[in-house]
Parts: sequence; structure tokens; C-alpha cells
Amino acid sequence: MDCQAPWWLPGGNLQTIWAALRGARHEGCVPMFRRERWITPDQDFIDVDWLEEPGNLVPGRPLLVVFHGLEGSSSSHYAQAFADVARSRDWACAVPHFRGCSGQLNLAPRAYHSGDHAEIDWILRRFRAAHAGPVLAVGISLGGNALMRWAGELEADAAELVCAIGAVCSPLDLAASGKAIGKGFNRLTYTRMFLSTMVPKALQKLDQHPGLFSREALLSARDLYDFDNIVTAPLHGFRDTLDYWARASAKPHLTRIGVPALALNALNDPFIPASSLPRPDQVSASVTLWQPREGGHVGFPSAAIARLPAGHVQAMPRAVAGYLAQHLPANGLP
Repeated sequence: MDCQAPWWLPGGNLQTIWAALRGARHEGCVPMFRRERWITPDQDFIDVDWLEEPGNLVPGRPLLVVFHGLEGSSSSHYAQAFADVARSRDWACAVPHFRGCSGQLNLAPRAYHSGDHAEIDWILRRFRAAHAGPVLAVGISLGGNALMRWAGELEADAAELVCAIGAVCSPLDLAASGKAIGKGFNRLTYTRMFLSTMVPKALQKLDQHPGLFSREALLSARDLYDFDNIVTAPLHGFRDTLDYWARASAKPHLTRIGVPALALNALNDPFIPASSLPRPDQVSASVTLWQPREGGHVGFPSAAIARLPAGHVQAMPRAVAGYLAQHLPANGLP
């Protein structure tokens, strides 16, 4: 994939911010979702948003599962763009929300994190059991790292659940990305944006489960390193932030992946350093690396085409869906 951003959107930051706030996400009508609540094995819940189906789709059609990024949801620009692309291909589409991201606080002390491969596994097994057609999965940013981490854990056995996966703009080296997002413009813009929702939810979690962590320490957190040290790491069984970043990163496990997997990262992503991206010798033969020069972080605004104006964000999900489609069974069955 080679992103050709409009001339008036130079650089990774503009490409990132425009895509999230203004980029056209779909052709025609807005994708509509219906919600389904799943009870987890630990008696918590996740909410799954299913693309409303036109009714004339082929039985046994592929299902595209979209795992969102940090603080994302089915309302995120990329989720709506992928849903629209799935609709255009007559695919079913579902967006499972990580715990606490569907608009309602989850019940258990735990939440979600970048290496949550156990949750990914439970979700994909449920989709596989419920869906008659082939299953494809794509993860965005945090969701993509967790998905690739899962594929590394299962190795060749992942093919029993999915035909192919994709990770878009995922921080496969969490330490490198964590350091980058904590500096300069990134700290002032992206870190502040994430903390503006993460801290209030963590405070609600503390009210729900008193004593989980220090309220005073949380209120003094100024970056994701601090937040992960105070909240994410201890809630999910990690010693501290550095232990979390090391053990949750997918990059060391990419050589173990045994299912077709795409890792798409723009070289100008503001908070995923190009130097931290995997090289061909650091991945298995099942992994395809796309590393275009432009795109920003889950941006990829593109030149005008057909009914989509300049700056639309359909080019990336179309390209990723094209990769995934290449790995569907010839007869359309799982």
C-alpha cells in the first residue's frame, strides 16, 4: 500500500488528526450497528456491535472482526470505514469492545491492555463457534498489537479460528512507542487526549473497587508511562510499566505466527518510531510487512476518488480488506 495524501495534508500529525476528525469514512449512508452483550467467563461483560445487514447477503459470507484501539469504539473513524468496506464486499462485520469502551464501565477490577491475548482468544473462539462462514480479523493500534500477540501465542493453531489477520498502525514495540508518545507535541496532544478519558474511567473503577490503586498517584499521572505504572500494570498482573511493555509487545513473537498476517505501519506515524518497526528477518514467512512512507497514525487520508472527497480514509481499509480477501477459502466456506 502506498498512501498518496493530498498536498494540503503533509506530515504524520496532520494526516493523523485530519483522518480522525474530518476524513470521510464511508460512501452513502452511515453504517448502523446493533449491540449484543456477551458475558465473559469471569462474569463480566463485553459489548459487540454488529453491522446491520441489508438482508441480501450471501449465506456463509465472511465475517470481519474489528478490534479497536486505545479508548476506541465502533464510533471510531477506522471502525466505521472498515464496516463500510465490509458492507461493500457483502461481508458481515462486528466490533467487539474491550472492557469499559462501549460506554458503560465493566464490572471486574480488570480492564484491557495492549497485550490482552487471552481476551482476544476468548472473543475469536466465540465468533468462530457462532459464525458459519470464514472469519477474518483486523486490529487497530492497541487492538492490532493484542491480535498479533495472540497469533504468536497460538502459532499455526490460529488458523483454526481465522483465515487471516491484519494489524494497522500497531505499537508492536510498546517501549519504543510509549517513550515516543510521552515527548514534545505527542505528550501535549495525544497523551493529553488519551488521559482525558482514561483517568476518569480509572477513578470510576476505583470507586467501584476501593483500594485497587492510589487515587493521589493517579491524579498526578502526566503521561501513559505513569498511568500504566499506577493502573494498567498492577491490574493485569505486571510488575510495572517496563514489565508490561516488555511482556505485552508483539514484536518478539512475530516469528512464531503461523497464520497469514499483515502488519501495516506508516513510516511517519507520530508515535511509532520507524526504527522500532519489524524487519523482514524479524517475522515469520506468514507475516507480510507494509510500511508506506505516509499515513500518520491510523490516518492514511487519500486523494479524491469516485464519491469520496480528498482526505477520505477509505483507501487503507480497502487495501487491508483486499489482503485479507486473498486468504479466504476458494469455496467461501470455513
